[in-house]
Amino acid sequence: MNFESILRSNILAAAKDMHNSDVGFATFRTSYCNTEYWNLTSEGGFELKRNVTAADGIRDIYQNARKYGFECATAVMIIEYKAVLETLGDEEFNRLFPNIYLHSWQFDNNLGLTREDAPSSNSKPGDVLYFKNPEVNPDERIWQGENVIKMGDDHYFGHGIGMETGEGIISTLNKHRASGATESAYLEDQFIYPSFSALSKHAAPSDMRPNRVIPVRLDPGSVSASIGARRYIVH
Repeated sequence: MNFESILRSNILAAAKDMHNSDVGFATFRTSYCNTEYWNLTSEGGFELKRNVTAADGIRDIYQNARKYGFECATAVMIIEYKAVLETLGDEEFNRLFPNIYLHSWQFDNNLGLTREDAPSSNSKPGDVLYFKNPEVNPDERIWQGENVIKMGDDHYFGHGIGMETGEGIISTLNKHRASGATESAYLEDQFIYPSFSALSKHAAPSDMRPNRVIPVRLDPGSVSASIGARRYIVH
């Protein structure tokens, strides 16, 4: 398996493990974490403690899942970090990400997350997509959308909803629309993935391995310059 296939496989494994864990779903206001590993900030983020390695901090979220609660964007970032950790190993992961902060879409530059504006049908397993609920009930803003990991054809994982089809996620979001709403939730035509080429430079062939082999089908050449531009997410 090449680097991209291994990392994508580990993204799927990390998403599946989160789905099967006892981790909670919470808003930024009500989020919580294991304070032996993380400091809970006033904005609901998790700041890695100085005496804790990044690898230990990320793994604890899975090993002591009941001590954690967060929303879907933070969940996606945790999944990305966990996948990179399992791909590169502890030593290189700790070197690349010494000061992890988990809060919504904040991420370390070494992840190199890239957004591609293109039809969602061009996305691949392991990509991050977004279901938007444009007429969400203002009293239920947490349901304004759902960040998901694509697990396969029309199969997604979104923290708070679980494993679902696209129709299932849209149906759930539509239950939280404003009174009199006429516009349905929908899947946006964009997707996000880490910088496979940049991260691969930190992988020693002997250390690079899938945590569990989950088949990922890649279609070489399926994305061309005419589809859309790639750009780094800017906060």
